[in-house]
Amino acid sequence: MIPVASRSGISRIAMLLAGPIVLSGMGCARPGPAIALFNGSDLGGWQGHGTENAWQTASSVALDPADPTKLVITPGAGILVNGPAGRTCDLHTVQTFGDCELHVEFLVPKGSNSGVYLMGEYEVQILDSYGKADPGFGDCGGIYARWIDGQNVDGHPPRVNASQPPGEWQSFDIVFRAPRFDESGRKTANARFVRVLHNGVLIHRDVELQGPTRSSLTGQERPRGPLMLQGDHGPVAFRNIRIRLPAGES
Repeated sequence: MIPVASRSGISRIAMLLAGPIVLSGMGCARPGPAIALFNGSDLGGWQGHGTENAWQTASSVALDPADPTKLVITPGAGILVNGPAGRTCDLHTVQTFGDCELHVEFLVPKGSNSGVYLMGEYEVQILDSYGKADPGFGDCGGIYARWIDGQNVDGHPPRVNASQPPGEWQSFDIVFRAPRFDESGRKTANARFVRVLHNGVLIHRDVELQGPTRSSLTGQERPRGPLMLQGDHGPVAFRNIRIRLPAGES
């Protein structure tokens, strides 16, 4: 059984991962088997976006009893965490992807901030948003805004706030459609978050993206890109990072 923070969402997440998703009208092929992106024991398959890379593996993480804005890290295997200071470079996969289904579990302490960037360019926000009545695009599960002429533009708040308290494991299950390009490189269709579940709760459906979100890897759109985890905004831990690609694709 996949460990998730919200037991009420287990059946929905199991359905998402166990069977193919029919992306009617989206032009996506049916997904193949799940691929583990994090092997649990080292950073194989990942690289830091910057020179100071403090990401490490751990057997457990927990809120620091003396300071709930920090994490106590137990070295070992199974968990990916952004170092003892809780601030280091962003981390992205060596492999690149287009259309995909992504499952990722994460944990943040009080007040902390991170994000998951599909293709390195399109962010689903991670934040301690527990208990917030009216979440915005900058809250947990929000699709972050683009940065245009010094302003945030086109952010998408989650439909509901599905956040668990700080220090608890949470999950995203994302069905993503990459942008399309013709032979000349001209974009013919925008990227889309077909569906996003937060702790088993639907928070986005068919959200079209006009371009990369703020603080993306390159700010450029292309047919494929890496998965990126934000590491410079506060302590965060990840585990069970799995991706499903269209059948026959690697």
